[in-house]
Amino acid sequence: MLMNLSADGAAVGVVIGLVIVIGVILGLIISCIKIVPQATTFIIERLGTYKTTWDTGLHLKVPFIDKVAKKISLKEKVADFAPQAVITKDNVTMQIDTVVFYQIIDPKLYTYGIERPIIAIENLSATTLRNIIGDLELDQTLTSRDIINTRMREILDEATDPWGIKVNRVELKNIIPPKEIQQAMEKQMKAEREKREKILIAEGEKESAIRVAEGEKEAAILRAEAKKEAQIREAEGQAQAILEIQEATAKGLQMIKDVGADDGLIAIKGLEALEKVGQGSSTKIIIPSDLQGIAGLATTIKEVAKS
Repeated sequence: MLMNLSADGAAVGVVIGLVIVIGVILGLIISCIKIVPQATTFIIERLGTYKTTWDTGLHLKVPFIDKVAKKISLKEKVADFAPQAVITKDNVTMQIDTVVFYQIIDPKLYTYGIERPIIAIENLSATTLRNIIGDLELDQTLTSRDIINTRMREILDEATDPWGIKVNRVELKNIIPPKEIQQAMEKQMKAEREKREKILIAEGEKESAIRVAEGEKEAAILRAEAKKEAQIREAEGQAQAILEIQEATAKGLQMIKDVGADDGLIAIKGLEALEKVGQGSSTKIIIPSDLQGIAGLATTIKEVAKS
């Protein structure tokens, strides 16, 4: 009985031991299965030596021999560096901070090429910036951001190739000149704005004066044309009236001629005209139209007096 119990206990112990061993083996196998996510690489070392680089996907490493030395993201990164004191060619000290956009293209070089590569890039960007700004004057520094960015990117990209890093872009984030320079620049900008304002006001007044003069000129031309048109119309009216009077007079003379008017009728008409003239209040001197008849009458009276 006791022997049976001891045999059963030994069997249970063996089973438990096997379960534990199997569990450890499964856990070890699971721990050796690695999944590399997208845009990420794993640096694998075997016994402290670089073995391989795992790309995206499922991988299995040898337990106790292989290890994941470094996990590296292949995404583009941004490094915002603190402002650096630089001196321009005309001895003006200013603060400039830079932003570097970089990407790891060779994980092995990035891992084994240099210790603390980001700090190396920061120091390299500071020295490069000082060298570039040292060849430029203040005004050139403030207006040549694109040129400075391009030169810095080229220099940094070439210098970081042995580190497995590609510098895609470099930007000058802020350029901070001394307070005295800032105040002078503000005064210059204010004077420039006032100058532009005065120029705009003067141009506006000039344009207004030109418009007013053009309006007066057009008005004078229109008035002259209207006056000319009125005079032409008045002259045409007078000419038309004179023409109509002459035509009426001619028609009247023609009618007198046609009816055969004698001297008596003409005399009667002359007396009617004298009567109308005499109705005025002013002094009149009337000269008879038949001066020959009066002369003949005077001669007759003289002969009668003689006889």
